[in-house]
Amino acid sequence: MRLSNLLLAAACSAALPFANAEVQRAAPDGFLVTYSAPVKASPAKAYAAIVDIGQWWNGEHSYSGNPANLSLRSDAGACFCERWSGGSVEHGVVVMALQDQVLRIASALGPLQGRAVTGMLTFETKPQDGGTLLRMSYIVNGSSASALDKSAPGVDGVLAEQFQRLTRYIEAGSPVATK
Repeated sequence: MRLSNLLLAAACSAALPFANAEVQRAAPDGFLVTYSAPVKASPAKAYAAIVDIGQWWNGEHSYSGNPANLSLRSDAGACFCERWSGGSVEHGVVVMALQDQVLRIASALGPLQGRAVTGMLTFETKPQDGGTLLRMSYIVNGSSASALDKSAPGVDGVLAEQFQRLTRYIEAGSPVATK
């Protein structure tokens, strides 16, 4: 992941149309970012879309550059992995899978992996007004020497973009905006 991509995503995240998207808290030893939006789909459809991560994740925020190399299953112990001819990476491990409700992944995403921190990426789907309230949160903790408060805005930008792509994929079948 290039720093320029992180900065661009952070700048773009300010304009995203979410009911809630923000850094909830940030300190040298950890941060929490959260996102929520109503989507016009059943919880089952939204949950299935989350697991179909190679269809909505932006490949610019992957090691191979190709989101088709990403895989995720909704089973405890399953790998959120990326595999390509030049290598592989375990982005996280599913620690909770409640069908059509919650998917939780233990994950230190991207450059955080090399900093020996822990993170939990959680997706939640709840019925709301004939559709679904989709929530995503990412909490990361480490030592105070990790200076995670400085990383929070960049991570927020990248994940806000991914959340927006996911909501589009759920509702329109494509993660990119159509004109």
